[in-house]
Amino acid sequence: MKKAFITGITGQDGSYLAEFLLEKGYEVYGLVARHAIEDTESHFSRINHILNKIHINYGDVTDYQTIWRLLEKIKPDEIYHLAAQSQVKVSFEDDVGTLRINIQGTQNILSVVKEVCPESKFYFAGSSEMFGQAKESPQNENTLFNPVSPYGISKVTGFYLTKMYREAYGIFACSGILFNHESPRRGFDFVTRKITSTAAKIKLGIEKELRLGNIETKRDWGFAGDYVKAMWLMLQQEKPDDYVIGTGETHSVKEFVELAFEFLGLDWKKYVVIDKNLFRPLDVYELRADYSKAKKILGWEPKIRFKELVKMMVESDLELFGGRHEKI
Repeated sequence: MKKAFITGITGQDGSYLAEFLLEKGYEVYGLVARHAIEDTESHFSRINHILNKIHINYGDVTDYQTIWRLLEKIKPDEIYHLAAQSQVKVSFEDDVGTLRINIQGTQNILSVVKEVCPESKFYFAGSSEMFGQAKESPQNENTLFNPVSPYGISKVTGFYLTKMYREAYGIFACSGILFNHESPRRGFDFVTRKITSTAAKIKLGIEKELRLGNIETKRDWGFAGDYVKAMWLMLQQEKPDDYVIGTGETHSVKEFVELAFEFLGLDWKKYVVIDKNLFRPLDVYELRADYSKAKKILGWEPKIRFKELVKMMVESDLELFGGRHEKI
C-alpha cells in the first residue's frame, strides 16, 4: 500500500486530495498545525468524515525537527506540500509571517527529503499569483513570473527551491502552478466563498449587504476537486516536471457576483457595496491558464466549469445557512 503525506490536510485542497488518495487505496498521513487542537470542530470540519481513515500528526512546517521526525518515521511514497499562508490580502498585512511560513516550510521539507527519504516524490503547490502582472495571456509554463504580492513572491521562491532540489539532487519534485480553484469547502475569507455565503444569507434574510473591493479583476476559476487529480497525476509520471493547471477561461469578480445573485433570483446591484478599504495595495487584473501541457502529458482536463461551480457553491451555502437542501 502506497503512503502519502499531506501538509495542510485540513484545508480545501488537502481534504479533497485525502479523499481522492483514499479511493486510490493509499495510506494517508496528514500534518496539522498544533493550534488546531484548540478548535478541532472548526479546523477538522472538512475532514471529519474521513478522520477514522487517515493518520493525523501535529506540527509546524517551519519546525525542521518535526518534519525530520515525521518523514523518517513515515517514509512516504508521495509528499503533497499544500500548507501555506494562502491569502493574498493577508500577505500584505503580514508579509514577514507569509514569507517565513511559505518559504521556510518548503525549504524544510525538501531538505529533509534529501537527507531522509530521497525516493519520496514531492509536490509543491504553486499559484497563478506567481505570474502577477503577466506580460502575456494566457500564461503557460514558459511565461515569466512577475509577482506583485508577498504571497506571490513566496510561491515563486518555493517554485525555484523545488526546481533546484530536482536538478541538483535528483529528487522527483514537481510544482503545480494552479490557477484559482474553489469549492463549497473554500474558506469564508476568500472572495468567492464570501460572495456565495453572503448572497445565500441575503436570500434567507440573515444579511442585508455584501461589501467587496475591486470587482473588475478577472480570474481563471476551476473546481478544487478536479485540481487535486492533477496533483496526483504529476507524481505518476516517469519524469518530474512543472505544470500549469486551470480552465483556460477568465471571468471577473463582477461576473461571479452577478451569477451567484441571479441563481437566487436577486438583483446584485441592490445589495453589493464597493468598499475602497478592501482594495489591495497592488492588484492582478487578469489571469488565464494555458493548460495544454497538462492536457497533453497528464491527460488532464477540468470537468466542472464556471457556471456549474458558482451554482454548486451557492446551493451548498443555501443548505448550510438555511438548514435544508435547495436546488436552484
